[in-house]
Amino acid sequence: MRLPTIQYSLAMIQGEARALLEQGLINRRQPIYALCRCFPAQDWPYVESELERNEFLLRDRICDLLACEVWAED
Repeated sequence: MRLPTIQYSLAMIQGEARALLEQGLINRRQPIYALCRCFPAQDWPYVESELERNEFLLRDRICDLLACEVWAED
């Protein structure tokens, strides 16, 4: 396995998910696995590993990944 071009942290993955939500490309009810098309295929194993390290399953919902969201306005 080669090293990723970018070091993937949970915060980075969450940020990417938030950006995709804002763009309407994904929704909160989709499984986290839906994010795989948004990262380079060769880097997905590293993203998946970071998610698993933080006790997320690919079948968990994106809303679970973003459970700590802070709302600026209602």
